[in-house]
Amino acid sequence: MGIISWLISGLVAGALAKWIMPGDDPSGLWATILIGIVGAFVGGFIGSLVGLGTTGGLSVGSILTAVGGALVLLFIYRKVKS
Repeated sequence: MGIISWLISGLVAGALAKWIMPGDDPSGLWATILIGIVGAFVGGFIGSLVGLGTTGGLSVGSILTAVGGALVLLFIYRKVKS
């Protein structure tokens, strides 16, 4: 269930990251959603390391962690691609 919840939160995180950080993405919406999914995994991993929570469920905290990871990855992606 953990991976499925992180995929769902990653989809939400990608959409929220695109909303929070608008602009032209070099590869479009699907790349942003993929970055959100990866950001969810990265944010969840880092969050569990520093004690912010676990990666086992779908909650407001896990979504916020995923959005944070997605925003960081989206920023890096835009800098590298542009």
